[in-house]
Amino acid sequence: MDIDKANAQATERMIEARPILVGLAKASEVIPGMRDNLLLHAGPPITWDRASGPMRGAITGALIFEGKATDEAGAQALIESGEIGLEPCHHHQAVGPMSGLISPSMSVHILENKTHGNKAFSNLNEGYGKVLRYGAYSEDVQERLRWMEDVMAPVLADAIEASGGMDIRALIAEAMHMGDEGHNRNKAGSVLFTKNLAPHVAEVAKESETASEILRFRGDNALSVLNPVMAACKAMTDVAHGIEGSTIVSAMARNGTDFGMRVSGLGDRWFAAPAPPVKGLWFPGFTAEDANPDLGDSTITETAGIGGFAMAAAPAIVSFVGGSPKDAMNATLEMYEICYAEHKYFTIPPLDFRGTPTGIDISKVVETGITPRINTGVAHKEAGVGQVGAGLVRPPMSLFEEALVAFADQYGY
Repeated sequence: MDIDKANAQATERMIEARPILVGLAKASEVIPGMRDNLLLHAGPPITWDRASGPMRGAITGALIFEGKATDEAGAQALIESGEIGLEPCHHHQAVGPMSGLISPSMSVHILENKTHGNKAFSNLNEGYGKVLRYGAYSEDVQERLRWMEDVMAPVLADAIEASGGMDIRALIAEAMHMGDEGHNRNKAGSVLFTKNLAPHVAEVAKESETASEILRFRGDNALSVLNPVMAACKAMTDVAHGIEGSTIVSAMARNGTDFGMRVSGLGDRWFAAPAPPVKGLWFPGFTAEDANPDLGDSTITETAGIGGFAMAAAPAIVSFVGGSPKDAMNATLEMYEICYAEHKYFTIPPLDFRGTPTGIDISKVVETGITPRINTGVAHKEAGVGQVGAGLVRPPMSLFEEALVAFADQYGY
């Protein structure tokens, strides 16, 4: 068996994937395996009894949104009775930021990889602060979700269709040349995304006031492009999964309790360890004592070679996650040590347009003792509060050690 050849194949497939945003539709209509009594969540599998505060809050909020519960006690009863199922977004070709909650009647972006034919999905982004994905579920959160679903989603669906599709790989590449890293800093990407859709929103909206309201909401949200970017990265990494003999990481995800990882050549097994705390900057009135451990599917961006791996392209990210511009440069340089390839399309101007480090190799992580760098937001540890900060985190080394042992056992090394 040629591990090098397998890793070359996995990273080439990841890099050559070209995800196009082709539509927006109800999760129940397009996500494989979605059903009326199912909620999808971020990270590896989780049960209510092990779920963190923000995950419980988001589950509660999703069930209130669906009209199936009115409070956390009702949500808990539904989950524990088995009437409502919980499954990872990753098991359904989907990803979601932070808690990652996707319920059947929520609209999701549809990304189609034109190179390999697979699809991936992600929900709509609510913005910063007190939002469902951070575990908040009060009436103002519900009101925003209903407006997004009832007013904004139908117009966006028609606008995306009228646009003929949007090349998200190309958008990421351009945004990186404008100071984004694709995970926590998406200011340029969100502007590009809104600019591309704006003429079509104006065209398809029945009233100019509705078009104005939608464009203002999108324009005020510097994370509006994060969810389709995540789905694009999911489409990229999925085609790198399942390569016999490959030691390349094909998914990293956290549910607020566990940090999970999958490896291309090791099937659909999750390697999991306790989710670590985040080192970062806190919103006024909050401290590290308020923070939940690491949470969300957004590490799919680092898995695909952007986010924390592209910090050199986005030195201003340090104003949000901490550190200095020099730290941002060093973060990317360090990640080359644990990756198999450099990206062909995602390039970094300050590094003479060198491609981003792509394809985390578990053997290199263990050999060097260097774990991936991840940019992330931080949720309050209690349900119902929301976002309290942002920062940097690394997955536990034990994940990579366990995976490498499993690889040696499976392939007879």
